[in-house]
This record gives sequence, structure tokens and C-alpha cells, in this order.
Amino acid sequence: MVQDLSDREITDYVATGEPLDKAGAYGIQGKGALLVERIEGCFSNVVGLPLSLLLEMLREFASSFR
Repeated sequence: MVQDLSDREITDYVATGEPLDKAGAYGIQGKGALLVERIEGCFSNVVGLPLSLLLEMLREFASSFR
């Protein structure tokens, strides 16, 4: 959840150039992390590849060959 921002805060953030190549205009792993109040769910899902789920799936896949 992104917090409410003033016009100045939005202008300053856009001026960094960071939001110009982001879906949703902010990246939680960069300067945009300061804008995020909380994350619901897995951080890896929010950022990209859900690593813990991938590991679980790979373990299940590997065990099917034993």
C-alpha cells in the first residue's frame, strides 16, 4: 500500500527518473521503498519471482523422480 503523497513529494520522486521504467511508477526495491507503508503477501511476489514458491515447486518436482 502506497501512502498519500503531496504534490511536491510526487514531483521530487518523478524528478529522480526512477518511476519512468516501472509498472505502477514505483519500485519497492529502490527509492520508491520510502513510499510504501506495507506489503501484503510475499515480498518476492511483489518484486518479481516468488522465490520461496519456486523452491517448493522444484523440491516437489525433484521428489517425483526418486
